[in-house]
Amino acid sequence: MNKLLALLVSSAFATCAFAADPAPAKTPSPAQLAQQEKMASCNKDATGKKGDERKAFMKTCLSGGDSKATPAQQAQRDRMKACNDDATAMKGDERKKFMKTCLSKK
Repeated sequence: MNKLLALLVSSAFATCAFAADPAPAKTPSPAQLAQQEKMASCNKDATGKKGDERKAFMKTCLSGGDSKATPAQQAQRDRMKACNDDATAMKGDERKKFMKTCLSKK
């Protein structure tokens, strides 16, 4: 009986020790911090927009499709989208090879 009581008491103390000592907070990586900043900025810019209009704006803003993109950046995005659309049925090495060839064309 004493062993059972000792086991229950030690188990209760162990549970309390884990509950009192929370895991240390992880520090976000630079990429995570950049994403958080982008999210905050887009969210601020979306003030006043609602529903589908807000969804469309946030999607464009978070994906980097904004009016601040240079023509070269926009051309690269358009090329990437076109190549990606053409490669939908491909997988693995075949897709990689196709994307490399497609994206390198000017």
